Amino acid sequence: MNKARSKQRQHGQSKIRIIAGQWRRRLLPVCELDGLRPTGDRVRETLFNWLATELYGAACLDLYAGSGALGLEALSRGAGFVQFIETHSQAASQLKDNLLTLKAEPDRWQLYNGDAVTWLKQQHNKEFKLVFVDPPFAAELWQTSLTALVEQKLLADEALIYVESPNETKFELPEGFVVHKQLKAGAVTVQLFRYLG
Repeated sequence: MNKARSKQRQHGQSKIRIIAGQWRRRLLPVCELDGLRPTGDRVRETLFNWLATELYGAACLDLYAGSGALGLEALSRGAGFVQFIETHSQAASQLKDNLLTLKAEPDRWQLYNGDAVTWLKQQHNKEFKLVFVDPPFAAELWQTSLTALVEQKLLADEALIYVESPNETKFELPEGFVVHKQLKAGAVTVQLFRYLG
């Protein structure tokens, strides 16, 4: 199995591990679906070290949630609210089950099962402080997603936008985006952008 996926197997079932916070070390089941690649432990740990001073109480958007690894980690570490978006009904159902298993406070999360781009274009003036953009790589939705976030005014001042993509991926940064942090992890590039409006 590709180490970048960093899924942990127990008795044939794939799992993700929450690294730190309220649900530290909890293992949660994830679906085996094409294109579903939970962000690995090492990358997640680096990302949340980058976010350490800005996460508490933040409104977050996990745009292509999949297993929910990023949004769940954010909730565990004190994010105020996470909006999860996941198009695949099986993955969304598993994510909801995991949130209920964790007894996540219902006013701190919402899960939308549907197309992320459609959802983005139906929103307006919602100010997220942190956005995770990690779409299925084959769908090539980075440009569309970043553009919609700005056009629909979904980013708070000084918002942080995390993007995970193959190393060769190219997209144009919307106006107001500046590179805050970046890292290459094997065949994947992870970047954290700051939105200056």
